Amino acid sequence: MRTAARTALVLAGAAVPALAPYAAVQVLGRRRVLAPGEVPASDVVVVPGAGLRPDGTPSAYLRRRLDAAAELYARGVAPVVLVSGDAHDGYDEPASMRARLVDQGVPDEAILLDREGFDTHATCTRAVSDFGFAHAVVVTQGYHLPRALFSCRVAGLDAVGVGVSAASVEPWKPVVYQAREVPAAVKALLDAVVRRPALPAVTAGAASA
Repeated sequence: MRTAARTALVLAGAAVPALAPYAAVQVLGRRRVLAPGEVPASDVVVVPGAGLRPDGTPSAYLRRRLDAAAELYARGVAPVVLVSGDAHDGYDEPASMRARLVDQGVPDEAILLDREGFDTHATCTRAVSDFGFAHAVVVTQGYHLPRALFSCRVAGLDAVGVGVSAASVEPWKPVVYQAREVPAAVKALLDAVVRRPALPAVTAGAASA
């Protein structure tokens, strides 16, 4: 019994430092999560990529992000939507995201494409350094939102976030994605130290002018 208790204590002790980055990212990020009706006017709605189907259309998770972004645009929350994702060898996530937004009533001229949003940190950093935004509304699944807002804060982007559903016909998916946030939080903290950019002084929304 004592051996089992000691083992439990050791495991608990090991879990604390392992979960500390996750806890820090969650605490800092969740402070900026808002309900859709609470979102203030901003420079841009940012939609990080979430993969494409084999036919090249947005995945279910990505469609939810894009549809929520289209609703925010229609309400006048921001004048432009920035779609950020990967593009290589015929795979063009931002182009597919743009097509979905156009189908949802967002004018093509109000959509900006970031084809180098290879991860959350890059999406947030480039929204400032390459597109010139200072304030943003980020739309993504609830499990991802605190980390996205943390990364945006590190990048110098004053962002609030709106969460969309992570429900799936495959019940294991939300559980796996939430669990992945633990190592992803470690990476976010490392990115904050190693990949933090020296950002130029920019005028908010300059890229959309």
